[in-house]
Amino acid sequence: MATLDTKLSAVVGAKTATALANHLDMAVVGDLIHHYPFRYAQRGERTDLDSLEIGEQATVLAQVRAVTNKPMRSRRGSMLEVVVSDDDGRTLTLTFFNQPWQTRYLKAGRWGLFSGKVTEFRGRRQLNGPDFRMLADPDDDEAGEMIEEFAGALIPVYRAAGKVPTWTIARCVRVALDVLEPPADPLPEDLRHKHSLIGFNDALHAIHRPESTEQLYAAKKRLKWQEAFSLQLTLVQRKARAATTPAVPRPGRDDGLLAAFDAKLPFELTDGQREVGDELAAALSTPHPMHRLLQGDVGAGKTLVSVRAMLQVVDSGAQAVLLAPTEVLAAQHYRTILKQLGDLGRGGELGAPTEATRVTLVTGSLGAKAKREALASLADGSAGIVVGTHALLYEGVDFADLGLVVVDEQHRFGVEQRDALRAKASDPPHVLVMTATPIPRTVAMTVYGDLETSKLGQLPQGRSPIKTHVVPGTDERWVARSWQRLREEVGKGHQAYVVCPRVGDDDKVDDSERRAPLAVLDVGPRLADGPLSGLKLGILHGRMPPDEKDAVMGRFSAGELDVLVATTVIEVGVDVPNATMMVIMDAERFGVSQLHQLRGRVGRGSAPGLCLLVTEANAASPSGERLEAVASTTDGFRLAELDLEQRREGDVLGDAQSGAKSHVRLLSLLRDAELIGEARAEAVEVIAADPELERHPRLAAAIAALVDDDRAEYLEKS
Repeated sequence: MATLDTKLSAVVGAKTATALANHLDMAVVGDLIHHYPFRYAQRGERTDLDSLEIGEQATVLAQVRAVTNKPMRSRRGSMLEVVVSDDDGRTLTLTFFNQPWQTRYLKAGRWGLFSGKVTEFRGRRQLNGPDFRMLADPDDDEAGEMIEEFAGALIPVYRAAGKVPTWTIARCVRVALDVLEPPADPLPEDLRHKHSLIGFNDALHAIHRPESTEQLYAAKKRLKWQEAFSLQLTLVQRKARAATTPAVPRPGRDDGLLAAFDAKLPFELTDGQREVGDELAAALSTPHPMHRLLQGDVGAGKTLVSVRAMLQVVDSGAQAVLLAPTEVLAAQHYRTILKQLGDLGRGGELGAPTEATRVTLVTGSLGAKAKREALASLADGSAGIVVGTHALLYEGVDFADLGLVVVDEQHRFGVEQRDALRAKASDPPHVLVMTATPIPRTVAMTVYGDLETSKLGQLPQGRSPIKTHVVPGTDERWVARSWQRLREEVGKGHQAYVVCPRVGDDDKVDDSERRAPLAVLDVGPRLADGPLSGLKLGILHGRMPPDEKDAVMGRFSAGELDVLVATTVIEVGVDVPNATMMVIMDAERFGVSQLHQLRGRVGRGSAPGLCLLVTEANAASPSGERLEAVASTTDGFRLAELDLEQRREGDVLGDAQSGAKSHVRLLSLLRDAELIGEARAEAVEVIAADPELERHPRLAAAIAALVDDDRAEYLEKS
């Protein structure tokens, strides 16, 4: 008998175990058993062979219809052409060069699994030299083994890699299940009964070898529930521990810097900004470190809310840091905060108000003298607000009393980087994480479930609407009209962006199926010499030296440039109210949330904004439908849900699935929203009664299986 911790070599043999380790990072039986099928085929099912995408690695179940072996005209040898189809008549061509012996297996009428890269030749989809396994045939020497591997009506199809095809994985799983000792069930019996969940061992067998769709559904429900429950237990437990960690309260004062700032604001705060501001103020005043996620749609005023929180901390005698992912964004935040504070940000200067503080920018491109002065202001405490990039994390950057860390766009920072900044505080600092990407409830619950959440959904007064249109890039008249429209905006005294997915020159992609994405370094000169000739164009991308990026952005902000041709370096934080139009080239190359972030750079003043999505994608294709959805609404939260529908779950869960030992495989943040909510509620009850899971050792072990040592350290830091 074997357990989930038994080495694979003891079960499937050394050679196969080595292949599984090298190609799929599997070491023990549990790694194999938790490699669940990603879909199930059925003999005679209507597989939509026409929907296969060019370039994808596909495994299809189909029936051989015709087999033809013919000599090749252009070179010596023969080509075996096999036409396979499903019961709906959809066909796919398989081609084999100089392999006439394959006719022994590939016979008309037989069903098989065919795996390979989808290509297209003369309008027909095909697999060139695919790997394949024919299903049970009495004359086949391997018939008995294949019957055992694919015994049920539902045929498991596994994600394969390298030289480990789906049928090899199926065989290994069958062998492992036959010798697997039933593992202890980590879910308490009363919880299983309450939610109608089958046993753990039954679920593991049924997920790989389901005898019916009902059995498969029960297995998936049970395993999804365990994944969700384990994740929520981890996050709720961390949240409970954080609530007991001591920290220095930062309550501010009634007659300080924040009060003076509020008094001079030239506009009224929105109800949402007041509400979130009160939440942050209360959290900063507690003797435990605040860990809060501030999310809001583009232009909702997150920066203003964070500035008010930083001023409260400064009023408490401490310092606040705003950590930005790029120098362009850090410089933009620095200028914005200085503008918002006015003379209140000139602490230490002649004529500044007594309650004023100093705002300091720290980036890697600072000169030696400026860097010394900046670091000195951090160390002696004269800099109440510090804005910076990764340069703040280096050794030698010290603070007098760091009370609040504000992280802008957390996903752009590594865990160790964020942890390095917090370590510079003598006491645990309060932490505010900001994201301009609206997050659906289930994502926030699963990825940020250990944070309190504040949401800004109301746009400030004065923000102008943004209209978005999809432009067919294959129609020269539409494209020409787009550039004419841009010239009209510049003629009104406004400015515009042109966004491309690539920088150019040495970053060309190797993609034989599609042309390379348009590049800034190609499009910029082409526009300057063509449809936008006579306008003042600037180029901005991430490979430019920091001082050059700052100079270009400064010229654009000052109105010295009419058009900025850029990559996604402008995606977040760039604030030029005079910019009213954006043209996004190869728009299908960007994600939904990214497109929404990009268009948020226009319409930030009193004039309405216009965003054109130029694409060569077919309007009826998934990419075309995605762009139409972006054009149809400016509701970032609705778009976030759409993005979640179209992205792979692993991309969304992200860090929750990092590490080879993590067993989050089935959970869908969109489809399983209700299940995740149930698991969260149960996790809260369990942790409230048993904070360290001392009375639930199997649950503790399940968390350890889901969250290995590296992942646990990651969670502690993040």
